[in-house]
Amino acid sequence: MKIGPRARVIIDNDFSGDPDDLFQLVHHVLSPSVEIPFVIGSHLSRGDFQDPSDQQADNAARIARGWLALLGVAESIPVYAGSNTALTAQDRPIDNAAARAIIAEAMRDDTDLPLFIALGAGLTEFASALMLEPRIAQRLTAVWIGGREHPGIARHVDTKTYAEYNHEIDVLAGCAVFNDFDVSLWQVPRDAYMQCGISMAELESRVRPAGELGRRLAESLDHAFARAAGLGWNFGETYVLGDSPLVLLTALTVPYHPHVVASEYAEVPRPHLNADGTYAPGARGGTIRVITRVDTRTMHEDLFAKLAAAADAGPALRS
Repeated sequence: MKIGPRARVIIDNDFSGDPDDLFQLVHHVLSPSVEIPFVIGSHLSRGDFQDPSDQQADNAARIARGWLALLGVAESIPVYAGSNTALTAQDRPIDNAAARAIIAEAMRDDTDLPLFIALGAGLTEFASALMLEPRIAQRLTAVWIGGREHPGIARHVDTKTYAEYNHEIDVLAGCAVFNDFDVSLWQVPRDAYMQCGISMAELESRVRPAGELGRRLAESLDHAFARAAGLGWNFGETYVLGDSPLVLLTALTVPYHPHVVASEYAEVPRPHLNADGTYAPGARGGTIRVITRVDTRTMHEDLFAKLAAAADAGPALRS
């Protein structure tokens, strides 16, 4: 059965960090219902143990290009390196090719396909694009993996782990996106993305045997577990594929009402995001969508099935 694209999805992630972004990238590319105009490799927090270099975005872009080559789509999906540093002021954009590419895609008038930007890390490039061209806020939907739990709607509020990782990557960019623009925003906060665990038994039976892609993805988790062990951490037998909801919320929407995702969410008044990651009543009005429960069955099983199909198809992955 031939499936055509129903949406465009810009992918922005920190591919030199946790390997969950590699699973998300592969899953998105294997999903025929989305068209991927380009990918952005973005930075981690300065000095992150996974990539302590000062070229994190460049490294992320290089890694993304390697995976796109493995998928057979390197010629059709460009990759931009984002900024290697966070914003220095909430109203001062970093004007680079990645931010300009977001603007150009959002301002296109030659397609009716709705546009999403799938954000799996900090928000440096997206915030910069909004500052450089505020009109794009009304021309796309941003889906962000990040932010602390929302008191009152979260099943559990983590008061011990105060900072949230992706917000901490670029605090000023997060505050700019939430507080300064009326952008359509779907947020997958920490309590939601932590629901996306995969067991090592699933990895061994459903991912590693699935051809070169499956083997390479499994090995990326092997390396993550080894790094953790070297720091004295025992990850046990699960890993959180926290970026995978980006696929669920864009490629795997239901057919009749695609704005209604196959997960649970709450429409909440647009909050003010504080620098420490907490929320306060917002002044801009409107709402954002906060995902509260992730449909992990559809999300993980679809990944397993697509990896198996790709292994059978060989080089003709997306044909």
